[in-house]
Amino acid sequence: MQKEKIGVYICHCGGNISDYVDVDQVREAVKDEPGVIITKTLMFTCSDSAQKEMSEDIRLKNLDAIVVASCSPKLHLYTFRNVAERSGLNPYNYVQCNIREQCSWAHSDKPEEGTEKAIRLLRAAIGKVRYSEAIASIKISALNSVLIIGAGVSGMRAAIELADMGTEVFLIEKSHFVGGRAAQIGDLFSTNEKGKEIISKLYNEIKKREKITLFTGGELESISGSVGNLQVKIKLSPRYIIPGCDKNKLKDAINKCADEIPDEFNFNLTKRKAIYKNYEEALPDIHVIDKKSFSPGEDFLKTYKDCIALNQKTEILNLDIGAVILCTGFDPYEPREDEYGYKQIDNVITLQQFKRIVELNNNNKLVYNGKDIKNIAFIYCVGSRQVNGDNKYCSRFCCTAAIHTSLIINKKYQDIKSFHLFRDIRTYGKQEELYDEASKQGDIFLKFDAEEPPIVERNGEYTTVKIKDILSEREEIEMDTDLIVLVTGMVPGKDNEKIASIVKAPIGRDNFFNEVHPKLRPVETVIDGIYIAGTCQGPKNITESVKSSLSASAKAHSLLSKGEIELEPIVAKINENVCEWCNKCSEVCDYDAIVKTEYKGKTIATVNQVVCKGGGMCVSVCPVDAIDLACYTNKEIESMIDMMTKEIVMKEKKEEEAQPSGEEAITEKSDEKMKELPEVWKSILKTLETEQKNIPQIAKDLNLPLPVVTYNLMTLVKYGYINPGEMDDKDEYYFYNLK
Repeated sequence: MQKEKIGVYICHCGGNISDYVDVDQVREAVKDEPGVIITKTLMFTCSDSAQKEMSEDIRLKNLDAIVVASCSPKLHLYTFRNVAERSGLNPYNYVQCNIREQCSWAHSDKPEEGTEKAIRLLRAAIGKVRYSEAIASIKISALNSVLIIGAGVSGMRAAIELADMGTEVFLIEKSHFVGGRAAQIGDLFSTNEKGKEIISKLYNEIKKREKITLFTGGELESISGSVGNLQVKIKLSPRYIIPGCDKNKLKDAINKCADEIPDEFNFNLTKRKAIYKNYEEALPDIHVIDKKSFSPGEDFLKTYKDCIALNQKTEILNLDIGAVILCTGFDPYEPREDEYGYKQIDNVITLQQFKRIVELNNNNKLVYNGKDIKNIAFIYCVGSRQVNGDNKYCSRFCCTAAIHTSLIINKKYQDIKSFHLFRDIRTYGKQEELYDEASKQGDIFLKFDAEEPPIVERNGEYTTVKIKDILSEREEIEMDTDLIVLVTGMVPGKDNEKIASIVKAPIGRDNFFNEVHPKLRPVETVIDGIYIAGTCQGPKNITESVKSSLSASAKAHSLLSKGEIELEPIVAKINENVCEWCNKCSEVCDYDAIVKTEYKGKTIATVNQVVCKGGGMCVSVCPVDAIDLACYTNKEIESMIDMMTKEIVMKEKKEEEAQPSGEEAITEKSDEKMKELPEVWKSILKTLETEQKNIPQIAKDLNLPLPVVTYNLMTLVKYGYINPGEMDDKDEYYFYNLK
């Protein structure tokens, strides 16, 4: 049934749209379309006053559909859906038309073409809403329990937060010890706490909470079901150590164990026994046996049969949960063998290795390979911002980590000179203080171009580094160094692709997990109930990782805590009478939402509405046109095409057309716009009615922060509401007055 009372609202967006798109001409072009009974232009359709006006129109005019032509639906889709719902209109009888990002911003150099495009898009939106259906959201029950994958700092902090909010948490860690990469770091910036100290604090907090169950040696094997009701299988690898065994006897077994292998925790700088802990204080405080490297004799096993049980088996754990938070972390970049002499010159190491050397070295001198270290060259951006490689991103933490390490060794040892060979220094925020401190202590900073990186060569007992320093007009500087530290960045964890294939979460071109929107939905994925936090979605320091884990925790709890979830009803629908199972729709579905079933003596496809994401691939491949997509039905799409391709007669502006001028025009424009201005703009304009004022005076009068006043004042200047005047007596601030 076609809609016969449609309201159309076109936004100026304070000039973002109306400066380039002729919104009045757009309104004229659509006001007589079939079913349209209201067309209005508004300064800000998202403002409270505009929403109130739309709501009144819906009720008083008994509108059966509305269209808003404004910005991207990513920003205000739910704003206007809520307007419709509050006014008694089904929220799916509303369509948003994007004429800002797709018209005014994209075609600011060609406003006439931008206006024509806006008309076509708005007509298409009207055609779509004309055949829109009133549909209801899908409601399902939900378990208030969350699986967190990864017990690093982010994962443990998320678990604590969720437990404190009343959500049951299952925390799994692939390693047999918690903490992730933080345990390898040693001193952390900017608190100078040890990574293992942070881990101990978090682990002790976890042990206090009954709602948290920790599984180490656990890996995700499979996941099924849908948001709110997910079934997961976890594979638990054994430790081969008998719980509660005599610690002294176990210690004796470790001492007598003859099997030694390179220690991955120390980046293979040292060796460890096959019976091991990552470090002395590693948690849980239970050793583990590396069975592949363990080759004990029969007498050894008999002697320590009360401690060691090599017959322990892998277990499969089945859990019912409501949502998942991925905190799988990162891996440090491993340089190529020909990259700055890595693995070819024995005193070229990575920053991660260097930090372990400093952590393990308790002498008064810094020694590596038996040689006292006096001159160290840090080469930055190794594995990040690659010109020819795949890692185009900045790893964010590396500059600060390198400078902080330089400060540590300067305090711990004497007479060490640090050279920092960098492309750019990015010690952002409070971390800039570390850069300032390093400069004052005498560290030397040399800047190189990405196209002309430093050259590392072995020269007798020294390793020579040559750099063309941009800061000294590309003068070639050569230095002999005792140690070269490659400041390597973060790369995605090697398990990301495997986990992504299981949970169906998308990964980007950089192989980190992708969020829906980096600003608006930074911890959500396109899969309902799957959240991401920490460095699995991109490089972060610990502070940023914890913030994202707290955000993911809040999102997961908000979703599950009510015991019921409302899902988007934009899902595929099968016409049972037409469908004949051919499997084509199931093959292209990324979410496994289509299953085979029997219906009236024949085999057809059915859609699991809870799992379906409305991708629409199934619609396009169905050979008998048996599938439709809610809100994108054939009728709606065909109507959009018909409306979009209609002829447009653009109205030419004539100079002689009567327009208000002078004071009359300003008054009329002000009266029209003031209705829609944000409240903070109104307050600023009101305080300038009697006298001119500067920014501090306005901020004091309105009790607002200076940055808020500055931002809004500059916007008012841009759109012609106020003028800057003369500067104050101290030449610090301009005075502002009304136009």
